[in-house]
Amino acid sequence: MTYTDRLLQKRLADLFAHFSAVAVVGARQVGKTTLLAHCFPTAKLITFDPLVDVMGAREDADFFLANQPEPLILDEIQYVPQLTAALKRRIDAGRRPGRFLLTGSQQWQVIRNLADSMAGRIAILELDGFSLAEIAGHAEPWLPLWLDRTLELSRARRPAAPVQPLEQVWRGWLPQAQQLPPGLLGDFFDSYIQTYIERDARLAGDVSDWRLFYRFFRLAMALSGGEIVPTQLGRELGMHPDSARHWIAMLEATFQWREIPPWHGNTLKRISKRSKGYGADTGLVCRALAIPDPDSLVAHPRFGAIFETAVVNELRKQAAIMPAKPAFYHWRSHAGMEVDVILEYAGRLFPLEITASSHPDSAKAAGIRSFMDTYPNQSADIGLIVAPAGQPYALNENTWVMPWDATIESARPR
Repeated sequence: MTYTDRLLQKRLADLFAHFSAVAVVGARQVGKTTLLAHCFPTAKLITFDPLVDVMGAREDADFFLANQPEPLILDEIQYVPQLTAALKRRIDAGRRPGRFLLTGSQQWQVIRNLADSMAGRIAILELDGFSLAEIAGHAEPWLPLWLDRTLELSRARRPAAPVQPLEQVWRGWLPQAQQLPPGLLGDFFDSYIQTYIERDARLAGDVSDWRLFYRFFRLAMALSGGEIVPTQLGRELGMHPDSARHWIAMLEATFQWREIPPWHGNTLKRISKRSKGYGADTGLVCRALAIPDPDSLVAHPRFGAIFETAVVNELRKQAAIMPAKPAFYHWRSHAGMEVDVILEYAGRLFPLEITASSHPDSAKAAGIRSFMDTYPNQSADIGLIVAPAGQPYALNENTWVMPWDATIESARPR
């Protein structure tokens, strides 16, 4: 299989040049092991198993590490929690960069313990499925340039071979899903969900009813792109809201779910207090909704929410390469006006509206106008409407349309 360059490669190399250990975390099958093996081909790779004690690492973690060469890749370290203390002792005995590379599929106790106990020794990097820039073969995304205010929006361009929105959103972003014929994708996602439940979910939390958890997983994916109400989830499945909250937290801990909190500002009582939730992969979302092919996607009543999920995840992937990442929010007033994403960065606010329409008009900018009118004293930048448009264009002096798969021809101060 041909390797696809990842946006995080340079940041990974920079971190490993300055930290004793780097942990690459993310959902299963997003390419963590492939990334490390490609970037560090001479490092020994050891993959751990939930059932087998590979090379006695659980029985005697110190002895295991003492007999391995460095640099060393420790794959799926969540299966060997005994390594946490042993790694700290070994690193403290010789503080130098570039020693250990770790992967993990859960933000649970092992990764948290690594971060807490090895502060200053370990850097943690989160990897998602492919981004649009990676699929199109382009290295530089537009979001960091826009946030740094060095992007002339008119010079953004779609790639020479533009990504087809329906096909890509339906297929999703997991590396293996890019290689499969459409007729096999359903089997792939079913197997993915089964393996996730049997391994990641079982290890991450207390789930006594696996059939109910499977239904919960599918329901959460089906609600991607909307405000999440645990009481609604519980009512739909006949479970207590506290259990629904616990399972949502489990989906987040295993990188299958993301939430964006509301923007409060100075008018807290007038703004919705509910977070919006997003499935980490639109292929899984489409499978949960039983959408059989890309043509069926555009007619589906959840199409707009699914496209929003794809764009929000794309924004997160582009932001991940930045040394200082923006904070993500959404905004909705009780009057019904809303902005899908508000990015807070360097003391400024950057509003983004997302639409599946290929030719957004000024009506799509109503939420952005309302947000700016509500917060006239905030340092708000011009707004963007991210859409499957053919080219960037200005709707008005405060709002531009940005193609969802834009690439950058050049960057100049705007």
